[in-house]
Amino acid sequence: MSGLVIIGASYAGVQAALTARDEGYSAPIRIVADETALPYQRPPLSKAFLLGTASEDSLVLRDDKFFRDRGIDLVLGVAVAAIDREARTVGLANSDRMPFDKLVIATGSRARRLDVPGANLPGVLTLRTLADAHHLKAELGALSRLVVIGGGFIGLEVAASASKLGKTVAVIETAPRLLGRAVSPAVSQALLDLHRSHGVDIRLDDSVTAIERSASGSLTVICTSGARLEGDRVLVGVGGVPNAELAAMAGLPCGNGIIVDDHGRTADPDIFAAGDCSDHHNAFIGRRIRLESVQHAQDQGKTVGAAIAGRPAPYMSVPRFWSDQYDAKLQIVGLSEGADLQVIRGRPADGAFSVFAYRGPRLVAVDSINRPGEQLLARRLLAAAVSPTPTQVADPAFDLKALLAGPAAERARP
Repeated sequence: MSGLVIIGASYAGVQAALTARDEGYSAPIRIVADETALPYQRPPLSKAFLLGTASEDSLVLRDDKFFRDRGIDLVLGVAVAAIDREARTVGLANSDRMPFDKLVIATGSRARRLDVPGANLPGVLTLRTLADAHHLKAELGALSRLVVIGGGFIGLEVAASASKLGKTVAVIETAPRLLGRAVSPAVSQALLDLHRSHGVDIRLDDSVTAIERSASGSLTVICTSGARLEGDRVLVGVGGVPNAELAAMAGLPCGNGIIVDDHGRTADPDIFAAGDCSDHHNAFIGRRIRLESVQHAQDQGKTVGAAIAGRPAPYMSVPRFWSDQYDAKLQIVGLSEGADLQVIRGRPADGAFSVFAYRGPRLVAVDSINRPGEQLLARRLLAAAVSPTPTQVADPAFDLKALLAGPAAERARP
């Protein structure tokens, strides 16, 4: 039995399978994954799941019956060891071989490890999978102090969750501001103020040189500043590494991930890649990039599935991201890379505002905290390539929706 084989059962892999089937692909489809759990949502792992407001069952994307009804076989708990492009098979860790006509690599990314002494000590944790989340949740129940290394999305979300659970939390970030590569300085400052208002000790412009275990069993994080932070556990959240090794071993070109074209196709016309593991040319910023977001994984999965079904359409999605921390809902559309002007709409002091980022006269990104309606409008503006002037953005009385009237509104239709 050949057909379509998909390596990876998260958003990109599942979406590729569903789209291929919906678009008329009639051959067998199999999704192979090394985790035993049904495909599940990952964003709640650092938030609702840790807080106990979401159960494992509530994380499931689709149940067994949903996949069976669509003729999609789930092969769970089995890792793929190799791809044989000549024989058109994938070799499984249990020594079985699975033939394919088309192959999708949707292996995602893994947590980046720290390269310092003590980084592998017991009690130094990462969060990427459901198993990681179960482990961290169990550890949080017993500890009183947590040190988080990394002020990115995962680190800040776990810090917020741990703080809400009554833990003493410290965060160490090497950059001079939080989420420095993802958001505007105003949003960075708002998040810094928010965490500090909840008692989180955030250390900016500092890095870790070593982690040591004390005689009592606690961990000491030693910083370049000379600070020594004590914690019962340490959570490392310093980014992700694409799981591109299978592709590289099979001779497929890789850069910051598996290199694909605007249909998700690799150098082999029958092999595709999607999601966190893919290195794609992004039309929105005009260069190659690797994105880690649910929206990107789903949208690129749709592109790949459609191409496999013989209905190719280039990947053209505007990047989107989000994060929930305490009562703040951060939403981002676009990429602010290279922005030379940022305009605030609303008042940061009110805990609800947006930042419109420009590169020259062009609007390239909008960050919003607790302004969901404005974020939806920003998505339409960016999709339609409509750029309000900075003066219009700064004027709270100006109706930005008016800019989407006529032909622009057609282009911006969701």
